[in-house]
Amino acid sequence: MGDYKLSASLRGHEDDVRSVAFPRATTVVSASRDFTVRLWQQESSSPPVYDCTIKTHGKEFVNALAIVPSSPAFPEGLIVSGGKDQIIDVRQPNKALGDDADALLLGHISNVCALDASGDGKFIVSGSWDTDARVWEVGKWDDSTVLPGHEASVWAVLCYDNGTIITGCADKQIRIFRPTGSLVRTIKTADVVRALCKLPDNHPSGAHFASAGNDAVIRLWTLTGGQKSALHGHENFIYSLAASPDGRIVSSSEDRTVRIWENQQCIQTITHPAISVWTVAVCPENGDIVSGASDRIVRIFTRATERYADPAAIEQFHDEVKSSSIPQQAVGEINKEKLPGPEFLTQKSGTKEGQVQMINESNGNISAYQWSASSNQWVNVGTVVDNVGSSGRKISHNGKEYDYVFDVDIEEGKPPLKLPYNLSQNSFEVARKFCEDNKLPITYVDQVANFIVQNTQGATLGQTTSQASQQGSSASWGNATAPSQAPTPKPKLLPQKEYLDILNANHKVIFKKLQEFNQQLVDDGQKDLSLNPGDIEHLNVTILAMEKGNTKNISSSGIDLIVKTATAWPPEKRLPGLDLLRLLFASSESVAYLAQGSILQVLADSGVFDSTSVANNTMMAVRALSNLFKTTEGRDTAKDNFDTIHKFVTPFITSNNRNLIIAVTTLYINYSVLLSSELNADRALTLLDDLSKILNKATDSEAVYRGLVAAGTLLYLGDAFCEASRDIFQLGTAISHAADKVKEPRVKNVVAEIREKLK
Repeated sequence: MGDYKLSASLRGHEDDVRSVAFPRATTVVSASRDFTVRLWQQESSSPPVYDCTIKTHGKEFVNALAIVPSSPAFPEGLIVSGGKDQIIDVRQPNKALGDDADALLLGHISNVCALDASGDGKFIVSGSWDTDARVWEVGKWDDSTVLPGHEASVWAVLCYDNGTIITGCADKQIRIFRPTGSLVRTIKTADVVRALCKLPDNHPSGAHFASAGNDAVIRLWTLTGGQKSALHGHENFIYSLAASPDGRIVSSSEDRTVRIWENQQCIQTITHPAISVWTVAVCPENGDIVSGASDRIVRIFTRATERYADPAAIEQFHDEVKSSSIPQQAVGEINKEKLPGPEFLTQKSGTKEGQVQMINESNGNISAYQWSASSNQWVNVGTVVDNVGSSGRKISHNGKEYDYVFDVDIEEGKPPLKLPYNLSQNSFEVARKFCEDNKLPITYVDQVANFIVQNTQGATLGQTTSQASQQGSSASWGNATAPSQAPTPKPKLLPQKEYLDILNANHKVIFKKLQEFNQQLVDDGQKDLSLNPGDIEHLNVTILAMEKGNTKNISSSGIDLIVKTATAWPPEKRLPGLDLLRLLFASSESVAYLAQGSILQVLADSGVFDSTSVANNTMMAVRALSNLFKTTEGRDTAKDNFDTIHKFVTPFITSNNRNLIIAVTTLYINYSVLLSSELNADRALTLLDDLSKILNKATDSEAVYRGLVAAGTLLYLGDAFCEASRDIFQLGTAISHAADKVKEPRVKNVVAEIREKLK
């Protein structure tokens, strides 16, 4: 077996996935900040496909999960979940959403953040912000035993065996208890403990369990308190740990990665297109891994080739990682002038698995590359940006740059406390740290988090510098009451005034893939389709010119070679060519030449807009259409060919493919901006009709948000369009559906603006 690869991406949650469990090879359970617990059952095995059922839907975040093994009383076991509402829900997996729980465990007085169950199915352990850990006997739900002595939040609990419980605490201590509540041992650690996991018997390290937390170090311990080893590699908080049956350790972190450890070395790093990977679990039956992250997706990874996802899904995951934005504050201070250029990637190897190297790309971007020891190459894991989703003047605080620095009045007569915040950060985690740093009651966390959200709502798409930064906003909590001062006025999101483009690319990786596919064509004897050595060299020169931004120096024959790979090669080999074509569509010289060759018709004839097309090919083609709006020549092409382009994309406006529907809504935003300056009533009404359908169907938050921005921008064309949207296209109903499905502040804001416009 080789490295872990993607087995399945489970989409459905509408907010961060905070906890996952993998009790059986065909079953995954997940809990989310969208207030739900979901059960995922495998429907087919190669590639694995899962069906989702919502098991609980409450009114608050769900942060913790545990699975109670089967017993005579509960043959299918029990799903245990807890969160912000302080109630622990216990229910059998076969119960429907509307059925009563088997038990609701009451006792905690703050957020339940940790759960585990004993291997014999006899008791459950919980940990909470209220500084308590509690033991609950299965079947005897009315009472619990408090495990005493914790002086801060209990972030992790572990039922090591039927007679041993281990807790990890924000007071930087690990405690070992008997289920009766008696304390056996206390182990002092270097930092806050957030994660615990049991190691298999006779683990090579000689340790019995592992811990991790804020210092980004995994420590291996014996039950007598001896530290056997410390595993270094993560670069930020470690939130979750799990162990595979063969002794490998799996960890997840705020550094966007899941890491696999063997013989006390990191042997693989799986970067996610997310800010945080909150949770990880391992299936005891087959060793597969499941993760949950801030991008709302549950992902399964496997080493078994028969359980790999289909190649398109694996490629999509890699593309999402490569195109993800990394906030600069997550990587620290960067001296751009001292960073090596792209040549570093071919001249020097990494020194260890997961090593990150910043590269100053020829287009001026800073990209992060991660060393893969198994494949012996640098892998692009994202582009470093000033801030995810916004740009603007930063505010300095304690030597660091932030989007916001709020003044928070806690007590009358005392100076306000400074609350720094970047839009790329998680408001809940910032609030928690603010309270811990300033020794404030944990009950303040919700109020601080809510204040951050209220005062930063809408700071995303198309924002100006003045809108992106606010300094000196304040709040007051007299005796832990709600903020007394009203939030500062929110910036208007509508109408959108700027065109969006999709231009991030790794030219070297694309060229390498083209060479690989071309060699396959040669090996298969398809010489009529393959490129000869001279063509390959010419293509290399063309791609180098594109990488350097020298589009004026690209020859027509080079463009023709790209068009050939994008439209004439077998569909499963066209994606790199389409990726390059996407970039050419943002160049005025290239667009002028391509228009002469009727490129839109060539694309259509290739079948990329047929319902049977490879979804990623269609997505890349739609991205190319969006990039037309980058130049005057491109906008003229988009305007002159509106009916043709609309015919291309209409079949996909209700697609379930996330990247494809985001590309479609990006295209619609650009057309809405174009129509703001060159009004065409028929086209505007056509787009509004489509957008109503998109908003009724789409579930992905980014697609919903972009669809709303496009629709809202069109409403500013005049009252007639508002009237048609309200009376003919039922846009009000569509945006209500969107608001119900995606409960994010930015969506809430743009929905409010649209509703105001529709009045």
